Amino acid sequence: MRITNNIIVKNSKYNINSNKVSVDKYNTQMSTQKKIARASEDPVVAIRSLRLADSLSEVNQYYEKNIPDAESWMDVTETSLSNMKDILTDMYRQCVNGATDTLTADDREAIVTSLQALSEQFYAEGNSDYAGRTVFTGYKTNETLTFSEDDSNDIYTLTEVFTYSDIESQDYFGNEVSISDVTDTTSTVTMPTSTTLQRIRLSYGAYSDDQPLTDPSELTYSYLDDSGEEQSGSYTVTTTTKEDWEDGGYAVGDDEVLFLADTGELILGANVSNTLTQSEAYDISITYMKTGFEAGELKPEHYFSCTKTEVTADGEALDSVTYEYEDQDINYTVASNQTITVNTQAHDVFDASVARDIKELTEAVNKAQAASDKVTQIEQMIAETDDEDEIERLNSWLEAAKKESDYYEEYVQDKFSNAVGDFTDYLADVNLAVTDCGSRAQRLSLTKTRVNAQQETIEELKSQNEDRDISDIIIDYTAAYNAYTASLTAASKINQQSLLDFI
Repeated sequence: MRITNNIIVKNSKYNINSNKVSVDKYNTQMSTQKKIARASEDPVVAIRSLRLADSLSEVNQYYEKNIPDAESWMDVTETSLSNMKDILTDMYRQCVNGATDTLTADDREAIVTSLQALSEQFYAEGNSDYAGRTVFTGYKTNETLTFSEDDSNDIYTLTEVFTYSDIESQDYFGNEVSISDVTDTTSTVTMPTSTTLQRIRLSYGAYSDDQPLTDPSELTYSYLDDSGEEQSGSYTVTTTTKEDWEDGGYAVGDDEVLFLADTGELILGANVSNTLTQSEAYDISITYMKTGFEAGELKPEHYFSCTKTEVTADGEALDSVTYEYEDQDINYTVASNQTITVNTQAHDVFDASVARDIKELTEAVNKAQAASDKVTQIEQMIAETDDEDEIERLNSWLEAAKKESDYYEEYVQDKFSNAVGDFTDYLADVNLAVTDCGSRAQRLSLTKTRVNAQQETIEELKSQNEDRDISDIIIDYTAAYNAYTASLTAASKINQQSLLDFI
């Protein structure tokens, strides 16, 4: 093969350029400390780099965003639950104190005043939010748990579901002494009466006297028969008010269900109560309508299947919204193929029973105080007269007033004793929620540790795949540069002589 000068020059240029490419390659590596600048330089390294970058981006999303967000949500929840626990503990202690039979009326009044304040704070904790999202309201994070102000217009048609264990005994007192009757010499003394009946207490009472609860037509229930098959039944519901019912002597038929539209109570006849209890009915359902809510009351959409109709101040009904009761777990993806529930739902922690219990305790204490005041007033009337006939008449009223006072004293005692048990149950629910939240936080902490280790591993693999040690780059660069300068030197000598020099 004949080698000409042009071939030598051409090959020299090619070799010089190749060496120059190597110098440029290692110069770039020295600047970036990366093995490749383009995928074409090493496709295997490039493909692994892309895969590791995707994996690292995913892990970074978990570790730097999802997990911290979940931790913050659960921290807010746990703080609120801890506050609820402290509040319920105080309420429990107050009830234990209130159950003491040596307390005066003023002592009990101070206790119920304290309980009312604690109850308001208890429900206020339900409105805790994280970054503007309410933590106890399931998916409806843009809504508060309770009404922030009185709302006399909105109408809710809601369905409450109970079980036979929600049936409880309740005392009702009639023929209460009236001081106006005592001062009326023509009035006849009627001894106070006490009636114990079975009831189911709804979550809500009437907003006001002129806005009672309405529309319950029947009470339905379900149970399992001896063969384990589901059976159902229903009772017609009769609506009345507590005042009208009291005037009728608290009469209720054995197969009758009364709905007290002002107090939100279902009074069960003897046969009804026995049927529901003995069959262990688990789905006792009633649908009713409530118009108007007080500030601090729970919004029904967080607890019940219901329909809400907004009504303007002018009485114009707007569109209705229907809510279905369901579990609304908020799940965060905190690792590959792993999610964790960050929220605690309000119906798992507390309901309207706390406020209802406090209201009934307050009414009981006020009634007991009023009955005691009647006794004092009648005794003062007796002390101010010398008329034996009048004294005899007043003594009859005094006997009735003392009986009424004894009824209410015993009633208050029982109410506080029952409240001790009730608040123990409420506290147990919150303790369970605290434990559940804590266990989920512990799982999240373990996941965070694992994801952090995974992040470090992927970063190390990515570095091993992409990066080069600077000392190795310098060695390669020096070798490439020496080769480049040598090729330049060699090329400079090629054309110094030609065939003409030998002719």
